[in-house]
Amino acid sequence: MPPAPGRSRRLVIVLAVAGAILAALVGVGLYGLLLAPSAEPAASPTPSETATPGPAPDTSSVATGPSAPPAVSTTSDPEAFARSVAEALFTWDTATDFGPSDYAQAIVDVGDPTGEEAPALAEDVRAYLPTQEAWAELRSYQTRQWITIDEVAVPAGWADALEQAAEGQLIPGTVAYTIDGTRHRAGTSGTDPVETEHAAAFTVFVACEPTFDECALLRLSQVDEPLR
Repeated sequence: MPPAPGRSRRLVIVLAVAGAILAALVGVGLYGLLLAPSAEPAASPTPSETATPGPAPDTSSVATGPSAPPAVSTTSDPEAFARSVAEALFTWDTATDFGPSDYAQAIVDVGDPTGEEAPALAEDVRAYLPTQEAWAELRSYQTRQWITIDEVAVPAGWADALEQAAEGQLIPGTVAYTIDGTRHRAGTSGTDPVETEHAAAFTVFVACEPTFDECALLRLSQVDEPLR
């Protein structure tokens, strides 16, 4: 189905409500390294960071083989799609032959099929992954990451965005889901296993039927700045 007129402006209201969508996170900033830099003694996790061994990442959406970057499930169910996006965003393993661009590509591939949101979405996705430099540092600790999802819900603020949106700004089937969960990281310091966990919240903007037969990812909010 052809896109509605003026769809290039369709997320203006959404982005204004969510705030700072395009602001990139530094790979060693919010996400931080699991451990201290290799030139310094490894940091021991505090009691609040230490967790019992967490569940393994959900591999139901893995493309081919256990070491492949997670693929986002193809579905017309917007909530199931949002969950799959969240798992793909937060699941990676530096001990594989893949890098940040490989994990990012798997998510960009399920973006707006018209390509109109592609550049902005690619920028959003890069903000969720470590930089190449941080990735190399994390690899020295064989760091892997995954997420456990606690809640997926349409935020109350989305109703306000719909009310404020002018005709044509939001294509039919567009919906926002705010995801609350826990980001886990595990690795080794020497021969000692180390694991940390931190709360994570973000909003996924998707478009499904009737515009697209299968859901497509439009944009992502900044981590810890979700639409509420």
